[in-house]
Amino acid sequence: MTSPNLSSDEAAVLAAIDEDDLARTLVELLAIPSVTGSDAESDCQHRLARRLRRLGLDVDLWSMDLAGLSAAPGFPGSEAPREEAWGLVAGTPEHGDGPTMILQGHVDVVPAGDLGQWAGDPFVPRVDGDVVHARGAADMKAGVAANLAVLAAIQASGVRPRGRVSGHFVVGEEDGGLGAFGTLRRGHTGDGCIITEPTSATLVTATAGALTFRIEVPGRSAHASVRDSGTSAIDAYQPIHAALARLEARRNLDPDPLMAEYPVPYALSVGTLRAGEWASSVPDLLVADGRLGVRLDEDPAAARDELERCVAAACAEHPWLRHHPVRVSWPGGQFASGRLPAGHPLRGLVGAAHAEVTGGPRPVEHGAPYGSDLRLYAGAGVPTLHYGPGDVRLAHGPREHVSLAETVQVTRTLALAVLRAVGTS
Repeated sequence: MTSPNLSSDEAAVLAAIDEDDLARTLVELLAIPSVTGSDAESDCQHRLARRLRRLGLDVDLWSMDLAGLSAAPGFPGSEAPREEAWGLVAGTPEHGDGPTMILQGHVDVVPAGDLGQWAGDPFVPRVDGDVVHARGAADMKAGVAANLAVLAAIQASGVRPRGRVSGHFVVGEEDGGLGAFGTLRRGHTGDGCIITEPTSATLVTATAGALTFRIEVPGRSAHASVRDSGTSAIDAYQPIHAALARLEARRNLDPDPLMAEYPVPYALSVGTLRAGEWASSVPDLLVADGRLGVRLDEDPAAARDELERCVAAACAEHPWLRHHPVRVSWPGGQFASGRLPAGHPLRGLVGAAHAEVTGGPRPVEHGAPYGSDLRLYAGAGVPTLHYGPGDVRLAHGPREHVSLAETVQVTRTLALAVLRAVGTS
């Protein structure tokens, strides 16, 4: 639907959005198995850079200093092993003194998991009518394709933005936010940012945090036939697991209104357990890795302290762990929470653009229970929200897919919003 309120420049950019090319671009991106930390992740960045250069954009493609970034204050952590990371930023030429508006998306995806649960190869995109199935379809290559389509449409239309529309294409989001962290430290900032994470075309103006933790529970090995002479680390872990469940319940008693729709907005989950080396030996070590949800506006250090005190209290009540305490550490991704400041005009700008494009009401505003790059941009003083195609409930699963119609709708909304943000000359 085309609004009669569009300016000639806005109408020109919307008319320049090539829907067929958007669909082709999405399929091409999905065919790149850009799992976090893989060579394909870097390949994706270089392919995007070549395309962005062909559009006539100002492109910055650089190899990130991994050692320097990991030693820098505020480094967000990482989990996937990697030998390299590439940053990529592309912007429209400036034709005045207008603001800079960022469209941001991550190119990395999580592994496919059990291939037997997929209907086909997760990295061979399958188009079924309006729907594209593949790993990364929702999270978040549809959003990346939408960002690219907006930049392409602005260039093709001949419209001259007074400010700058800048695309940030980042790596390493899934395991902490290395790419966004490095991009911001290189000096690529702006006056506002829309991250096109999957929100089903709603507004996400706040995200919870997530901290990766590790709990190492000691035991005492013995032959399984005389197991009573040893102490099983598996048995010793069980009261700790129960204590973590009680901690999760306490931390979710009074959530922020933006998070109230979720049964468990700040989840505490143990994702992996490793124990024992031999079936007929009492295990002398259990290692539990998990994630601790961080409440909105909560200091991550306070969240870590609360979990550590919970584990220490459980150990104090256990006859073995009282004298052989558990070790808690914090490897991997460390996502703080983040939010768009109350009353900031970005929510109204995107909401109004959405309503004009769809001919319906403004989108619902809510929070998200996961960590994202939002907190890094917000922490750098860049007002940020999420608005993108795809259902986050399908992310990271074998049924991951995205609607092409919704992707087009989001692309048109983004184009209108960023043009109104930066102005035209």
